[in-house]
Amino acid sequence: MNLILYLIKRFYLCLIKFIRHWYLNSSKIYSHFIISLLEKFDKKLAFKITARHLFNPLYQDRSFIGYILGFFFRSARLIWGGFVYIIIIIIAVIIYLFWLIIPLFIIYKIVFLAFFENKI
Repeated sequence: MNLILYLIKRFYLCLIKFIRHWYLNSSKIYSHFIISLLEKFDKKLAFKITARHLFNPLYQDRSFIGYILGFFFRSARLIWGGFVYIIIIIIAVIIYLFWLIIPLFIIYKIVFLAFFENKI
């Protein structure tokens, strides 16, 4: 009887350890990876700096044309950068959702094959 209780307890401990590893630790690692990827893209796209200087003239040309061109070029750059960020975030969320579903899919396939397909 003690052996059965021990095995049940070990099973639940291993299950909790797996859930903690698969869901909690992986989310920390994956979010850190995505944030660092977005930071690398920000070095190329300069989204924050462009937003900060949106109403400044282009190349410090203080004429009316400099202000107008600066606004339009920076607006276009912000739209492009926002589009790139949105695409990266959407792809990252889709990949992470697939990552979360993998154990549930495996359990579903095991149960489905074991109980509903008797092709032994």
